[in-house]
Amino acid sequence: MSDRKCARTLVQSAERDLRALRGMSDHEAFADEIAGFHAQHAAEKLLKAWLAIDGQVFPLTHNLGTLLDVLRDHEPDADRFRGLIALNPFAVQFRYEAITGDAEPLDREGLARSIQRLLERVREALGEPAES
Repeated sequence: MSDRKCARTLVQSAERDLRALRGMSDHEAFADEIAGFHAQHAAEKLLKAWLAIDGQVFPLTHNLGTLLDVLRDHEPDADRFRGLIALNPFAVQFRYEAITGDAEPLDREGLARSIQRLLERVREALGEPAES
C-alpha cells in the first residue's frame, strides 16, 4: 500500500473514532474509559497517517508521545498536539481496568475539538480540504 493510500485509510478510520467520540456525550451511557479509547485511537491513527504522508515508517506503538517525537523531527508544528499524550492510558490500561480515584470527567467536547484540529492538519498535509 502506498504511503498516501495508507494515510487515507488511517484518516478514514480516525474519522469513525471521532464520530463515535462525538456520539458519546452521555456520561451515564458511555464510561470515560470507552470515550477515551476512541479519542486515543483517533489521535494515534492521525499521527500515524501524518508520518505516512511524510514518507516515514511509523513505529508500531500506541504511545502518542513516541509518535509525536518521531513526527517532530520533520514537522515542528506537531508539538502543538502534545496535550493529546494524556490519552495514552486509554489505549490499553483503561481498556482493562476502570479509572479510579477522584479523576475529573473527560472533557469530551474539548477532546473532539483537539482531534478535529489534528484531523484538519493531516488533511492539509494530504492536500485535501478540511471537513467536519
